[in-house]
Amino acid sequence: MRYFIYFSYCGTRYHGYQIQPNALSVQEEMERALSTILRLPVSLVAAGRTDTGVHARMMVAHFDLPQEQETTSLVARLNSLLPPDIAAEKMVAVADSAHARFDALSRTYEYRVTLRKEPFDIGQVTRLYKKPDFDLMNEAAQHLLKVRDFASFCKAHSDNKTTICNVHRAFWQQQDEARWVFTIEADRFLRNMVRAIVGTLLEVGRGRMSIEEFIDIIEKHDRRAAGESMPPDGLYLTNICYPTAIFLHPSTE
Repeated sequence: MRYFIYFSYCGTRYHGYQIQPNALSVQEEMERALSTILRLPVSLVAAGRTDTGVHARMMVAHFDLPQEQETTSLVARLNSLLPPDIAAEKMVAVADSAHARFDALSRTYEYRVTLRKEPFDIGQVTRLYKKPDFDLMNEAAQHLLKVRDFASFCKAHSDNKTTICNVHRAFWQQQDEARWVFTIEADRFLRNMVRAIVGTLLEVGRGRMSIEEFIDIIEKHDRRAAGESMPPDGLYLTNICYPTAIFLHPSTE
């Protein structure tokens, strides 16, 4: 029987989500805890992979079990074994063909910045030392909705089969006098894409690049033309949407 598990994590301590040799990963911790509780090997297939230091307020992965489980108690037991910086939210039964990655309709990321020095923000938000023009950055961000090929914002030598993405939303929003959040939703994301977009938008906001130049960079399809990749601290995966039809009990999704 196949299940989706929803969980969150602070990525500061981890070398990304995906298991890799000689480095601590979120996947390793999740699979170890699940395998211990269920007393059988568990392999998770996640909706995506986050890089070193990147956080997730919602990650989804699927895995198979030989028989139906009582999910509420299983999630409680899982949380008792997981480290403090990883938390399981829920498990839901899905169709045997459901896939956490390929069935996702959209994913949403947030990039969080602050203009204020705050010790408790270390590893959680990226500090800017001078306020950029967020209105101008929002104007530039709207052009992302007209783009399909995001090669200019893809990490060089990545193993993507295509650089085509469909962005549904992209905007900056003020949280308080010092904090701003960039929200972007798309059907898929390329490696390093959000951090590269934010870095390039900041070039616009700092007056180093015009909106016309921003559009020209997109059309070049060349990562070398875009701005710097921002630090991972401020990046969060915040939502993943799926079609209701894949859930055995849609009201629990």
